[in-house]
Amino acid sequence: MGGCVGRERGDTQRSSRNSGRSRKRGGRNEPLKKDKPKWKSDYPMTEGQLRSKRDEFWDTAPAFDGRKEIWDALKAAAVAIECNDHELAQAIVDGASITLPHGSLAECYDELGNRYQLPVYCLAPPVNLIMERNEEDAPEHNDPPSAPKKEFQLKVRLSTGQDLRLSASMADSICQLKKQLQAQEDIDAAHQRWFFSGKLLTDKTRLQDTKIQKDFVIQVIVNQPVIPN
Repeated sequence: MGGCVGRERGDTQRSSRNSGRSRKRGGRNEPLKKDKPKWKSDYPMTEGQLRSKRDEFWDTAPAFDGRKEIWDALKAAAVAIECNDHELAQAIVDGASITLPHGSLAECYDELGNRYQLPVYCLAPPVNLIMERNEEDAPEHNDPPSAPKKEFQLKVRLSTGQDLRLSASMADSICQLKKQLQAQEDIDAAHQRWFFSGKLLTDKTRLQDTKIQKDFVIQVIVNQPVIPN
């Protein structure tokens, strides 16, 4: 239903640039809905292309009308929703005094009445997204012989506030480190989301690709499984 938004970014930019001129009049405030919008891209989009498209929007969003701190809050809330942390997203929205007339980040207002619109591709992936292949999917016998690794202690900070250290090398992938954290702390790899410098790290990303240094810290958001009421 949001395909047109994903297809024409120019329209989104124009509407966003006009956001500051639109004022909320007598609007209501709804709780943030858990349902994510469903949309289809004009062409099959890879995870990398989706990340680039989102990065492009968030890099230029503060140049639109509106307040930078609100754009930052909306980005943080969108990331929390992507990680299925609905409570965190709602807390961010409430803390920034953002009003949601329809319970969605697609259209919202700050306390001054400025209007903000997020494109659908920032809220959910397309239904025709091409998933990047995880290393764990590759047959083990096809792996080339690995050279001796120079290991170091990687600093990891969990969303629970706990700080940990993992034995890692720059050649290690995030997928491998997720499995190590699972074995060490009994946290299912599927419930881990790794971030560095504000960017989500995919399973196939290697530490050497992140330009991380030994004293830097990687953030890990732990998503607890949803228990039906």
